[in-house]
Amino acid sequence: MFGFGYALVPLYDVFCELTGFGGRTVRAEGVVQQVVDEERLVTVEFVANLNIDAPWAFKPAVVKMKVHPGEFYQTYYSARNLTDETITGQAVYNLTPPQAGRFFKKIECFCFTQQVFEPKEGKEMPLAFQLDPALPPDITTVTLSYTFYRFAASDS
Repeated sequence: MFGFGYALVPLYDVFCELTGFGGRTVRAEGVVQQVVDEERLVTVEFVANLNIDAPWAFKPAVVKMKVHPGEFYQTYYSARNLTDETITGQAVYNLTPPQAGRFFKKIECFCFTQQVFEPKEGKEMPLAFQLDPALPPDITTVTLSYTFYRFAASDS
């Protein structure tokens, strides 16, 4: 039974990525040309959290942005290693409301790869995204939250 449950994890991941279930976003392969909905503004909120084991400062460049669905946007999060050692981090995201996930397309995101920080090093980490104009009209605010974790496997 355990083996069966374990085998379902990859299928669940594919399901979440295709449907946006569980706050998953769509990873886009470049800017998708779409009709921009100039009549509609959606608020995108950016949140930064740290895992208790993460010895760095972490914050979004902006905490809120008004966006037109279909238009391409860029921002960044900044992080700084507060230690005297090289550390590696990985950001994990969550999007609310969860049903907005399949309409939030990330073109570039620091969360796609591990981030290596030299002692006391600071970085601006990019985020490029687009909201699909098909986003349901009752969704007026989307919150993108990242938690930054220390990636212990490479910190030995």
